[in-house]
Amino acid sequence: MNPMTEALAQDLATRLPAAAIREVEPRYLEEPRGQWAGQAACVVAPATAEEVAEVIRFAGAHGVPVVPYGGGTGLVGGQVSPDGAAPILLSLERMSAIRAVHPREAVLVAGAGAILADVQAAAEEAALLFPLSLASEGSARIGGLLATNAGGVNVLRYGNARELCLGLEAVLPDGSIWHGLRRLRKDNTGYDLRHLLIGAEGTLGVITAASLRLFPRPERRAAAFMVVRDPGAALDLLAMARRRLGEGVSAFELISGMGLEFLRETERPVRRPFDPSPDWLVLVELGLPAALDSEAALEELFAEALEAELVDDGLIAQSEQQRAEFWAVRETIPEANKHVGAIASHDISLPLSAIPDFIARADAALAKLGDFRINCFGHLGDGNLHYNVFPAHGRSKTEYGEARREVSALVHDMVHEMEGSFSAEHGIGRLKVGELERYGDPAKLAAMRAIKAALDPSGIMNPGAVLRAPE
Repeated sequence: MNPMTEALAQDLATRLPAAAIREVEPRYLEEPRGQWAGQAACVVAPATAEEVAEVIRFAGAHGVPVVPYGGGTGLVGGQVSPDGAAPILLSLERMSAIRAVHPREAVLVAGAGAILADVQAAAEEAALLFPLSLASEGSARIGGLLATNAGGVNVLRYGNARELCLGLEAVLPDGSIWHGLRRLRKDNTGYDLRHLLIGAEGTLGVITAASLRLFPRPERRAAAFMVVRDPGAALDLLAMARRRLGEGVSAFELISGMGLEFLRETERPVRRPFDPSPDWLVLVELGLPAALDSEAALEELFAEALEAELVDDGLIAQSEQQRAEFWAVRETIPEANKHVGAIASHDISLPLSAIPDFIARADAALAKLGDFRINCFGHLGDGNLHYNVFPAHGRSKTEYGEARREVSALVHDMVHEMEGSFSAEHGIGRLKVGELERYGDPAKLAAMRAIKAALDPSGIMNPGAVLRAPE
């Protein structure tokens, strides 16, 4: 890669409207976990796919790296470039328009810079639902969410970002524009570039707009906390809920007692549902048509689960405000985690039936390794756990030296052995390049490298993310 000199930056500025040129502010060089300090020779914020193409063609001609930047909320460092030649940082912030809403088709077309909360609001105005929902929805942008194939709390019912996208507009590494912004449910016309770019984290091109699937809004929503004896009982409860209510189960979250204790310890401003904290509980949300009573459905589910000895206590939200309070508990746990300070965090997925055995085995192995506290929580309905390891009470993560590597190797080795994934919903970025090399299937890795070489032979697109940059 070649450095982006001041002269080249000035040359690029003459090719773009003045509004596209941004100062290199600290916000463009930071990431939420503070593991890297990014760098950028310049920041540009194009407003159209044609302007993005101009930037990419310029970068290709001069061998300068480009790092696409959405909302900056990624947790694996894909949006920052800490070393190598300082890149052109290409921000999507000016491509934020909701281009069209087609209520009869249940489709919304948005620029890649559209903030997720704004997409949700536009869908709601059309009496529809865009179901992608996660903690950073007030700042995360559609392009980045698709580039990382984001998950969130509603994957159980609606799928990942990949399942919510019908078509893309994108600029490829040679500067050509792919006009794939279709609104079709069926389109078997060769290789699906949409699925190639989704999850590629900006290494194969820049997503500039997307056609997104919308859904009917559930008219009757309800939520409940249910105390379960262990993760195995939680899985049995999930199976019972889906057997009774099918796709009416929108979310099914596993929460450990340690997570509730962290809320207490860090004095987060949320009302904990039980005191003392149980070892395990689940947060269940239903979304049903107007003709069905969601609260009554939860009451009947709880009664059956109680009779089957899967649960021994529970709370059913009696109002929309209380439902929101229940979710505030779940959504504040990562905030409490950050305040406590994790030694090692793991975004993993496992076959559902393997989850209870994994938790028991990993907890036991870590107890032999050192004095840790474990906060295991996450989207049990789709097999995604956030298995995070913390210092013992009264200790700091700085006292544990290089334990992070040993802890993560133990967790990821066990996940791999049990046919799971070390990266469930956060992506690879720069954080997990080594893990991909260690655990990735050789045939898949070879194919990924061949695709990268074919589409981006100069290696200008987000070098060092997903695949290690050549020396």
